[in-house]
Amino acid sequence: MPDFCLYFQVHQPNRLKQYSFFDIGCEPFYEDDSLNSQILSEVSDRCYLPANELFLKLIEEEKADTRLTFSISGVLLEQLEHHRPDVLESFQRLVSTGKVELLCETYYHSLAFRASKDEFTRQVELQQAILKRLFNVEPQVFRHTELIYFNELGAHVESLGFKAQLAEGVPTHLDGRSPNHLYRSPNVAEMPLILRNNQLSDDLAFRFADRGWDSYPLSPQHYAEWVKESGGDVIGCFLDYETIGEHIRSEHGIFEFWSRLPQELTKQGISMKTPSEVIAEHSVSGLYDCHEPTSWADTTKDLAAWKSNPMQKEAVAKIRKMEEVIKQNSNAELLHQWAKMQTSDHFYYMFTGQGGDEEVHTHFSPYESAYDAYLYFMNALSDLQLRAQGRI
Repeated sequence: MPDFCLYFQVHQPNRLKQYSFFDIGCEPFYEDDSLNSQILSEVSDRCYLPANELFLKLIEEEKADTRLTFSISGVLLEQLEHHRPDVLESFQRLVSTGKVELLCETYYHSLAFRASKDEFTRQVELQQAILKRLFNVEPQVFRHTELIYFNELGAHVESLGFKAQLAEGVPTHLDGRSPNHLYRSPNVAEMPLILRNNQLSDDLAFRFADRGWDSYPLSPQHYAEWVKESGGDVIGCFLDYETIGEHIRSEHGIFEFWSRLPQELTKQGISMKTPSEVIAEHSVSGLYDCHEPTSWADTTKDLAAWKSNPMQKEAVAKIRKMEEVIKQNSNAELLHQWAKMQTSDHFYYMFTGQGGDEEVHTHFSPYESAYDAYLYFMNALSDLQLRAQGRI
């Protein structure tokens, strides 16, 4: 039987306020703290608290060997400390059970690697530090923002001492092979990849609440049978945590589904495993040769969600060009603000595509249009640049 590796991304950005041209030089605070606090509390009450309570109960009842994995961005942990310490405590209780693994990522949920390996590494070290401080954990497995992966990144992550990395199982790179095995890139020494099974993951992330889906309503028993039939060594079921209760509301039965799934997996002879347990028990079956970045975002599974149009490209280029002046300034607050503006969501909101991808981007954006997202970002960045240069 394949193992079942359940991983959740947990992240909320610091959304910018409607920062106008006339605010430049006058307003040094760029974030909509009220909106960020409101959204955090809504997501906490609909998802984080009840889902954490559900999984803690499953672990403590021991009716099945429930195990799960989180990657919690540093910017979200900051917000939880400030606005919702009760939610942070609920994550700490889960981790203290020993049945939950925390992964490392970039503290700011950024796309820093290609522009600056030094900045990428700095953000990884910051994430390691906050996980140690809040959870007394030293993460052994890495996952990059939105499951971004390519060969060069994998080699660098291995050089930082990580034992494994998560990635999207992109069909074109699998070339007909199953994602349900461990792979590795040709330029790493040993570090294995655990790939996301996008079919079984998207069944829960996107199709679960679709009344027009031929498998609606999906039962835990039916899903466990699919996992068994999928075969291989390990099923990577990788999701946004907000899928539970926020993206898919409780009236669709999402909490009932998760409350029963571990037992149904056990009935099928399937064990839930964390990434560290998976790599300890399985061997690499082949190479996963990925020269250009892939991700789990949109239908293209690349970086188009953040870097496909002129607005996004200009915004990314401008913030990258500021690295030297920001770091020469030796102002910790300016450095932190600059890094927070690297959070991938800012560029995600600037996306201008078509079809379902555009609908998803628009759904998550706090702005009226992609142009508004670009305008507020660039205005705020102009103010930050002036402050770093000592001109205001």
